[in-house]
Amino acid sequence: MRRPKTLALPASRDRIRDSAKSLFAERGFDKTTTAAICRLAGTSQSQLIKHFVDKQGVLNAIFEEAWEQINPAVQLATESMASPRDKLRMLIEMVLGFLEKDRALRSLFLLEGRRIRGDGQMVVLVSGFLEFVRTVDEILEELAAKNELAGDVNPQAFRSGLMGMIEGMLRDQLLSRTSKFPAVYNEADIRGVVTKFLSVCMDR
Repeated sequence: MRRPKTLALPASRDRIRDSAKSLFAERGFDKTTTAAICRLAGTSQSQLIKHFVDKQGVLNAIFEEAWEQINPAVQLATESMASPRDKLRMLIEMVLGFLEKDRALRSLFLLEGRRIRGDGQMVVLVSGFLEFVRTVDEILEELAAKNELAGDVNPQAFRSGLMGMIEGMLRDQLLSRTSKFPAVYNEADIRGVVTKFLSVCMDR
């Protein structure tokens, strides 16, 4: 008699990362213990230390794994586009769509990603994030080379302003759902503000 197939459990590294992601989003990084992560993952703290060294390493891995999904998708979607404007709009739309689908990751990006911790480092500066920044900068350099950026706009300042604006709107929207912060707007409103920003900073 043939035995029924059993589904293989994800590797302990993946279980730890996924459990930490859920707990960090629910409780916050500081209030989540490594013991709680390992309990939810069904593994030991020695496995967490083996794969990630510490809690900070787990958070870094969560961000890195996210960028490993975003970056190739953006590259694939934009590589055949001739217009840098179209590339930029596609990149923005893909990132917004990704964060809308994964609410736990969205919370971590917005509430934990840029928090300076004890070592003075900003967590989002994982290699995947820096790769994403380089992609944005390359697109903006194309725009500048074609004289499609307003003449007095520095491309890197443009990038910082664009990313900061999007992060700020998403963060305030998130806070409005968990507190009384006044940010009652939807995703369409965010896209409308981004479109207006782009039209002001790019020569028509």
